Order: sequence, then C-alpha cells, then structure tokens
Amino acid sequence: MITKTMRGLAAAAIAILPLLAATPAQAVEALPLADAVRQLPLADESREGYQRTSFKHWVDADKDSCNTRMEVLIAESRVEPTVADQCKVVAGEWYSYYDGVTLTAPGGLDIDHMVPLAEAWDSGASGWSAARREAYANDLDADRSLVAVTARSNRSKSDQDPSTWLPPLADARCTYATDWVATKLRWGLSVDQAEADALAELAEGCGQETVEFEPAS
Repeated sequence: MITKTMRGLAAAAIAILPLLAATPAQAVEALPLADAVRQLPLADESREGYQRTSFKHWVDADKDSCNTRMEVLIAESRVEPTVADQCKVVAGEWYSYYDGVTLTAPGGLDIDHMVPLAEAWDSGASGWSAARREAYANDLDADRSLVAVTARSNRSKSDQDPSTWLPPLADARCTYATDWVATKLRWGLSVDQAEADALAELAEGCGQETVEFEPAS
C-alpha cells in the first residue's frame, strides 16, 4: 500500500518509488482550516436505517494477507513491528495522538475511523452503494482516514462528532479538527449546524493548520 510507505516505516520506504511511479497523479487540494470548514456542505443528519454491518470493514483489499487493521498497525508503528504468520501484528510501538499515550502491544489499540461509520451514514453515506461504503471503511489511501489510538480514547469518542467530543489531549485538537475536515471533504460528507459551529470555533485557534485532501474516487 502507498499509504503504508507514506505513514511510517523506514524499512518500507524503499518501496515507495516504484509504487508512486505506477500510480497516476491526482489532484490534492489544500485549504486553510477555516476555509475548509466553510467548504463543507451543511445538512441535517439522520441515522434512520443505520447498521454497522452496512460498512464491510477490515478486509484484505490487495490480497496480501494483511487486513485493514493490520495494514494500519504496520504503517503507524514507530519501529519495525513484529509480524507473525498470516500477518498478525504482535508487537511494535504506537503513539495514540488523541491522548498522548505510547503502546507497544497492539491489543490496547483500536483502529479509529476518523469520521465514525455512524456519523458517515448520517452525513451522506446512507445513499452510497455497498461497495463505496466498504471503500470508506477501509480507506488506506489517505493517512487521515484511519488512525491507531488507545481503545479507551476510541470508545470514549464512539460515534460523536466534534460538537460533543474532542481528544482529551488539548494539543491534539487542531490536528484532530484538520483530520476530521479532510476526511469529510475527501468523501463529500456534510456537517450539521452544531458540528459546523464547533469546527469553526476550533479553526479560530488553529490558524496554522492546512487541510489537504484528495477526493475519493
């Protein structure tokens, strides 16, 4: 995966040139955070009909024996991870930026969908095909879409948006807002009024943040 090389491991860095050479160039958009927030379409949200099973996730899209969870763990480990048979990641070093915790055992980590599946459903994914929802739930082509964080912080967040939940580590909140907005713009998802207001308020204190995103195909 290109994302794997871009995210992390020095050991995998040698693979990036052939991968990039084989990948067609696509337009990456960049906006100051405040401008990016204003680009988000405003709409009411509805959770009617939502089921988590509507988003097939943790698949092995490239058939390399590593499912999406393992791909993220490998990519985000700060050291070369220990990978057992059938691509089971058993050790490494991960920094959970939501709460500033470093872990060496993957069992303490969740792979968080930056914009939770239920929130994505509320914001437009209810009208997508099953294939597009699967692509969203396993998005390894954008570093911001999936993130390894402590299980505690992920479960505290649950399916909340930034109007009701922010990372407990205050220094992480500008990055979080940027990641959230980038994911919503990448996938063409809307925001409701409370969410838009919360993001606009965050952006006022995050003047140096730039939102970069590549629209999902």
